[in-house]
Amino acid sequence: MPAQTVRSQSSAAGPVAPPRVSARRRRPGVIALSLALIAAGGAGVAVLLLQVGDRTDVVTVVRDVQVGQVLTEQDLGKASVALDPAVKAVRADDVDSVVGQRAAVELKPGSLLAPAQVTRDSLVKAGEQLVPIGLKPEQVPATALVPGQRVQLVHVPGPGAAETGKEPANDSPQSIVGRVVKASKAAPGTGVVVVDVATTADDGPTVAAWVSTDALRLVLDAPENN
Repeated sequence: MPAQTVRSQSSAAGPVAPPRVSARRRRPGVIALSLALIAAGGAGVAVLLLQVGDRTDVVTVVRDVQVGQVLTEQDLGKASVALDPAVKAVRADDVDSVVGQRAAVELKPGSLLAPAQVTRDSLVKAGEQLVPIGLKPEQVPATALVPGQRVQLVHVPGPGAAETGKEPANDSPQSIVGRVVKASKAAPGTGVVVVDVATTADDGPTVAAWVSTDALRLVLDAPENN
């Protein structure tokens, strides 16, 4: 075949394509790491789902319960919640054990019932009397008054008491030990807080007399004295 014919056929065939370069192989270590990350992510999702699904049946409060009030079945309900281990709540299976007990604190609807919020003891014990004490805004301690808080009921006579011989001016003021049973919220307009204080039956009338003459002040005992 003439050389000119060969050149013509070569030109008609077009440019020669370059050889293909095969794809780079993935290293086995990279593949293993990728699989491990996928597996770890899946395990994390599984743990999260298990935690969300781990719920506990607990006792709830469904209506207002005042301090000292005996709990009934109508006061309580049940709910299934994801409970943090640090939260102490009465389990639903133990609801019968709290029915008939007294509320040691004021209970509000929608809250979980904790074991420490109920008591079998009467807040006013045998041989005690309950005396209501009204405190003006400037007489109310900044520290919250809670049931069980020990207090001193101090007799603070008026300015003319010493002159009339009702109480010597140089003597220390008389005081009586009491225990807070309940403290109300501040009354609208006046800001007066009524505190129910338990005292001995012998001291009850004396405290009531001090209250009637506005000659009483309430002093909190230090926690270490409780």
